[in-house]
Amino acid sequence: MSNNPSRREINRQRRSLTEQQRRISGSMASRYLPKLTPRLPKGAKVAIYLDDFGELPTQPLLKWCQRMGYKAYMPVINTLGKGNKHIRFAPIEHTKLINIPNVRHPFGMKESKQRRLLSADELDLIICPLVAADEQGNRMGMGGGFYDTTMAKSYQYSSSKNHRKHPLRVGWCYEFQVVDKLQTQPWDVPLNALITPEKIRWFS
Repeated sequence: MSNNPSRREINRQRRSLTEQQRRISGSMASRYLPKLTPRLPKGAKVAIYLDDFGELPTQPLLKWCQRMGYKAYMPVINTLGKGNKHIRFAPIEHTKLINIPNVRHPFGMKESKQRRLLSADELDLIICPLVAADEQGNRMGMGGGFYDTTMAKSYQYSSSKNHRKHPLRVGWCYEFQVVDKLQTQPWDVPLNALITPEKIRWFS
């Protein structure tokens, strides 16, 4: 029997926060973004996402990218055909996420209309949305499996002797989304780090 937290309950907690609480939390979490800089190349390609379900605000991520001279991207799914779960990433050409022309995917998330897309292996950092994460770096998503599928190939390369380039995987969430231990599946891809308004956690 799964001991994972309820997605519905965590979503309820996120949505119960006021706009001011969310804004302050995003600002607090952004203090830890400079800790990622030593692990990124100059002009890094960074995937972020549009917060749309009460998540920790992601505008501070875009602001950080712009300040550091990084190129920001956002996820677009089902670009390789129906049923294909590999995400590709569209460049962000605006200074504010709210101004990005977008469409709502059938799964509920907003995604860019831009179609000049990169694969995950072309990125240096992927900031991953999540419902919950644990103290070992395991991540629980919304249940669609898109991020795990997308990151699985590069994760396998990074675990092999090939040492092929692979993106750094970082979670971005509120502290109440962090639990002691999640029940995991063989296909789950762990995070390299997790940032909350309270701290940054690094994982092996």
